[in-house]
Amino acid sequence: MAGSHVFYVVPTGSGAGLTSVALGIVRALDREGLRVRFFKPIRQPGDAEGPERSTHFVRALTALEPPEPMPFRDAEARLAVGDVGGLLEAIIARFQGIAEGADVVVVEGLVATGAHPSLDSVNAEVARALDAEVVFVGALGRQTPADFNDRLATAAQLFGGASAPNVLGVIVNRLNEPTLEVVGGTRTGAIPIERELDAEALRREVPLLQQGLALIGAIPWQPQFAAPRVLDVARHLGARTLHEGEMATRRVIDVSMVGRTLRNMTHRLRPDALIVTPGDREDVLVAACMAALNGVPLAGVVLTGGIDPDPTVLELCRKAFETGLPVLTVDTDSYVTSARAAAINLEVAIDDLDRMERVMDAVASELDTAYLRERVATDREPRLSPAAFMHRLVVRARAADKRIVLPEGEEPRTIRAAAECQERGIARCVLLGRRDEIERVAASQGVALPEGLEVLESTKHRRERYVAPMVALRQHKGLDATLAREQLSDTVVLGTMMLAQGEVDGLVSGAVHTTADTVRPALQLIRTRPGAKLISSVFFMCLPEQVVAFADCAINPDPNAEELADIALQTAASAEAFGIPARVAMLSFSTGTSGAGSDVDKVREATRIARERRPELVIDGPLQYDAATAPDVARQKAPDSVVAGRATVLIFPDLNTGNTTYKAVQRSAHVVAVGPMLQGLNRPVNDLSRGALVDDIVYTIALTAIQAAAV
Repeated sequence: MAGSHVFYVVPTGSGAGLTSVALGIVRALDREGLRVRFFKPIRQPGDAEGPERSTHFVRALTALEPPEPMPFRDAEARLAVGDVGGLLEAIIARFQGIAEGADVVVVEGLVATGAHPSLDSVNAEVARALDAEVVFVGALGRQTPADFNDRLATAAQLFGGASAPNVLGVIVNRLNEPTLEVVGGTRTGAIPIERELDAEALRREVPLLQQGLALIGAIPWQPQFAAPRVLDVARHLGARTLHEGEMATRRVIDVSMVGRTLRNMTHRLRPDALIVTPGDREDVLVAACMAALNGVPLAGVVLTGGIDPDPTVLELCRKAFETGLPVLTVDTDSYVTSARAAAINLEVAIDDLDRMERVMDAVASELDTAYLRERVATDREPRLSPAAFMHRLVVRARAADKRIVLPEGEEPRTIRAAAECQERGIARCVLLGRRDEIERVAASQGVALPEGLEVLESTKHRRERYVAPMVALRQHKGLDATLAREQLSDTVVLGTMMLAQGEVDGLVSGAVHTTADTVRPALQLIRTRPGAKLISSVFFMCLPEQVVAFADCAINPDPNAEELADIALQTAASAEAFGIPARVAMLSFSTGTSGAGSDVDKVREATRIARERRPELVIDGPLQYDAATAPDVARQKAPDSVVAGRATVLIFPDLNTGNTTYKAVQRSAHVVAVGPMLQGLNRPVNDLSRGALVDDIVYTIALTAIQAAAV
């Protein structure tokens, strides 16, 4: 088709994970800044109820609005009377409705079934009609590479063979997936494959890859991406809920049927384990509750036989329930229940957006995006989508290779984030805290502390090293050695002194500390960098189509004109540092010369000062929010402005306006707000929300590492 490039994604057989890979390609291309669309031409047979899965996930997890696929019964009716042309015309009409303005459209094909083996031929017809390049998706399972090659060759025949010019390549999914071992109805482990393979081994042992077929990606199997929620298991079992807890977020990796005495079952109390036990085994329930109180994140407990525990036992367990432990009850016996739980369909549930989001990110990270990007011919300026922004954070943080101290080293989310950053090479993290406690918390969370992750204990000897330097920094404020020793018992202060002394490159705190607890030591010991009038903050707002910067939404209550200009210049520099072209809008309740008063005058003067200090900066103000961001409003209110309708950096006149607006946009538009990132310090210190998720901490560490590289 003229215009948009088309990638048609088809499976080499059943069980390939077609939807996960197709959506992962969407995520990978979006990260590249391409204008990508998604299209599912025909609904899979047998999938007639509820929203179509792939389309639903794309709508929920991206800014795209793909059309509903054609019902399979409609397509089948046309095929039954030989109206292939009419079917293709209907598909092309739907396709053209979404392809307008796109750089590339990812089209998800159909999976042939025993009842409908001809769907492979339908895929070939649709791919030809759309003039698409074909991407094969396959999983080895228990096949040898030679067997997989034969299946791939057979699938490619319908498209002209593996060497045909319209065949783009193959993605191997779920590489090295083990076979689940079921013993007594319980999924207790997995039978590993005889020999693990990687991309290079595939290239050596799959002949078609030696003959020039591109290996676009080799996606390793990961158990957490095949883990249903406790909620999914409860639905599957038809269970009643005694205590809901975190059943919507906790995941089941292991199902353990427990009927032994306490001393012989404690090894079953592992992270992500679903404990199945008779309802009258109250000792097992109490043991599970003790494990929960000790920080072991069990998936949950299922009580069988239709027997509910005595109310006095439930009251005894109340504190454990408050940790989020789900407790379910069923009428079936333990053997039947554990067998059914272990046999649950591992397909991602339609409402499990968190799991599909992670699967998409994992697939996207393993693809040869440079190869895909080269195949999409476009000379348009790439946009910085939210996915692209997040991806660039990780890539640039890896390149920075900075050492980041985490004063809240014993906090579970911080430990998980530090381990992830270390494993992914995002930063060299330093956890401050007691080693034995950090190791205990990590073990209870099922986290293996990776090699190279530093743990530093806040010993008296370590703190003493910083007393004299700290007194030297604060002596003019009356700080003496005694007060310094007292303050250094706070790990945030200790971490800040490590940063002040240049022993680490940045600091991230706030998961359990207030903003004041994090920022105050930085102001006292790190101080503002030369030329900065003040410290300010920026939020990177991940809007559906692009990322923009909001400032100041966290620090300065009522900046004057000179301070507001400084905030604008700091934020423009931060935006540019993170790949956002800086077009700065100085916001007010008035646009241009339409309003008067001290508030508008302040913004107008701040704009003048900022222009004077950075003449090359694209900046305008005062502008109203709609004039700054909406092109149609900009044409009416500020037709001559180079910023109006295109602003990427929005500077609010005061904290009241900035904080209210960022939260309104975040909550009402359901967008991610990355930050606040502090600006103007000599060295980077960043604050977390006390409700921060592990991913929030990971991305804040990445931000901090990139900031450190720019110091």
